[in-house]
Amino acid sequence: MSASPDGLRADAERVLTRWRSKDGDPAQEELRREYLRHLADRPDGMWKACSAGHITASALVVDPRKDRVLLTLHRKLGRWLQMGGHCEPEDATLAGAALREATEESGIPGLSLLPGGPLRLDKHRTPCAWHLDVQYAALAPEGAVEAISEESLDLRWFGFDEVAGVEDESVVRLARLSAAAVAVSSGRDPLP
Repeated sequence: MSASPDGLRADAERVLTRWRSKDGDPAQEELRREYLRHLADRPDGMWKACSAGHITASALVVDPRKDRVLLTLHRKLGRWLQMGGHCEPEDATLAGAALREATEESGIPGLSLLPGGPLRLDKHRTPCAWHLDVQYAALAPEGAVEAISEESLDLRWFGFDEVAGVEDESVVRLARLSAAAVAVSSGRDPLP
């Protein structure tokens, strides 16, 4: 079954309409409303060609032991980031776009998104335009071996506690929410 660009847009609208911040951050609610306005105002708002900005999808890859995350040293930006990028016409859902990007950039097949949908939203400027990123967490399968893609200078596993030293505050926040989601999915108390 091939995806339709209108189907992806409808999925993005549905996901964003239902989504609520995992930590009650009012700035996240404002971003959610901004993303929905963006989609309402711009028929091309899902795509890289939209110079006003576009929806992107990403996922923080968590190792099978659930105590580390995989970050990419992004070739163009020179920073440690989660895997992610532009939606493609063949993507049927935002979750599918995040999973595709995480798989392509990590080189790890068999990733699965943590349940519960997106963890957070992040708007940031890139060389091409504003990225209105929808951020998920993905679990790597047992025996996963990462492989550097052409978009990365390096890949590295960071302990959840090490991520606080990463320069990008969005990654730090995503790691904190991912650690809490992992704890909940494992039947443990979420981290503070």
